[in-house]
This record gives sequence, C-alpha cells and structure tokens, in this order.
Amino acid sequence: MEDEITLNRRKNLEGYLFISPWIVGFICFVLFPTVFSLYLSFTDWPLVGSPTWVGLNNYIKLFSDRNFYHSLYVTAIYVLITVVPGMIFSILISVLLNQKIRMKGFFRTIFYLPAIIPGIAVYVMFTWILNPDYGLLNYLLSIIGIQGPKWLQSSDWSLLSIGLVSWWSVGSNMVLYLAGLQGIPGDYYEAAKIDGASNIKMFFKITLPLLSPTIFFSLIIGIINAFQAFNQALVMTNGGPADSTLLYVLYLYKNAFVYFKMGYASALAWVLLVIVVILNVILFKTSDKWVYYEGEK
Repeated sequence: MEDEITLNRRKNLEGYLFISPWIVGFICFVLFPTVFSLYLSFTDWPLVGSPTWVGLNNYIKLFSDRNFYHSLYVTAIYVLITVVPGMIFSILISVLLNQKIRMKGFFRTIFYLPAIIPGIAVYVMFTWILNPDYGLLNYLLSIIGIQGPKWLQSSDWSLLSIGLVSWWSVGSNMVLYLAGLQGIPGDYYEAAKIDGASNIKMFFKITLPLLSPTIFFSLIIGIINAFQAFNQALVMTNGGPADSTLLYVLYLYKNAFVYFKMGYASALAWVLLVIVVILNVILFKTSDKWVYYEGEK
C-alpha cells in the first residue's frame, strides 16, 4: 500500500515538474501583471518613482473624461462594423466552399491565407492601398470615373476604412464554420428536399440553427477581439484624423506610454474588462433563445 502511495506521489511530482514552465510563465506574465494592474488602478504612477495611492480618483475621473466616452463610442461603432458583417461574410464563404465544386481545396487555401499574414504588414499594405493620392484603390475607382474619398485622411471614412480592413482575415472564422457545416448530418437536407424545401429555406431552417453553436462561439471571440483592437488604429491612423479612430485600447495605450499615466491607464483597462464581461454575460443569458444544441429538447 505504501509503495502504491509513493508511486502516485512520484507521478504527481513528475506531472507538476513537466507543467512547471507553464505555471511559472502564468504567474510571472499573467497573474502578477493582472493583480499589479488592479493595484495600479488605485494609484498615480508616472512610471518613475513609487506609485501614490489615490483611491477611487482614477475611476471617478473617467466620468468627466470626454475622451473616455469618445473612445468607447468609436470602439462600439468599430465592433458593429466588424463583428457581425464579418461573421456574415465568413458564413457565406464557408457555405459556398462546402459545396461540391472543382478546386475546392485551392479556394479554401486562398481564403485562409490572409489570416496567417502578420497584422502589422497587412495594415502597412492597406495604408498604401488607401492612400488618396497614389493608392491602388482610388486609382481603380478613377478608371471607371469615380472620385475616391480620402479614406484614412477623412474623419468621415477613416473608421469605416480600418473596419473594412479587418475583413481581410475572415478566413480564420471560415475554417470554424466549415467544421460546423461538415458536422451537420446530411439526412436533414435529404428529408427537406423530399418535402420540397428550397435551398434558401434549408439554409435558414437547417443550416443556421445547427450552426448556431459555432456562430455563438465566433460572436463571443469576435466581440472580445474587436474591443481589444489596437494595432490597426496605431499603424494606419494613430487615432486620427480628429480622433475619429481613437479606439479604446489606443487611448489606454496613449495614457500609459505617451502621457505616462499608468494608474489611469490601468483603471481604463479594468473598466474595459467589466464592459466585455457584462456583454458576454448578456450573450450567454440570451443564448438559449437562439442557440440550438442538437439533442436538447
């Protein structure tokens, strides 16, 4: 009996030793920074010297900060521009590429390739493409007699421009939807065809309901990623023109590393966490009304 207990303890010790690099990394690079940022949110720390405790002052300041509300508004518009339209685009592509067509593997690869290109390179490339003077897009529009807008240099078009650039990587979601589509039993479609259902009706009555768990997962991840959007605004516009692309995380970054207000930036980060958690809780609470899991009554 003692030998068996000793053997189990040794196996447990070996297991902990194998996962120790992950544990150390988690504590050093996730847990400690998270707890430390919570502490900093109650302090005033300009990156030099020791943090000064200010209590709830940073959070109280948020309510009178015009840029806080503006960046939150800009981010909300960005989420609306990118998440749902991008999901619709991905679903349509995945449905088309799930059909029996020639060179299906080639087209799947072509649509997925943009998702693995580094984001910074993509944003720099689109900065050139959307240049109003010598950009490729305005040149193509001029060929057919259309005067292209200023895109990134216009406060009316800049946010829409960086939002549309995010569609470049819809191939990553396409893979998820393809996996979900291939998990739908073909018997449902055969029975629907026998009953005389059209392709459109089968799409809305069979495909979307059975794909809803995948859509739900994609929606959650999409909202989290969209609220954390940062690189595209920093690289392509730096928040301009006239703060029209001042995304929330970009404003957080500027407070931390441009204005050196680490305490206020930490408060902004925790407010963002609360906002995202609330949105996700709402989605989970309402998911039973539109997410269908096969086998559930």
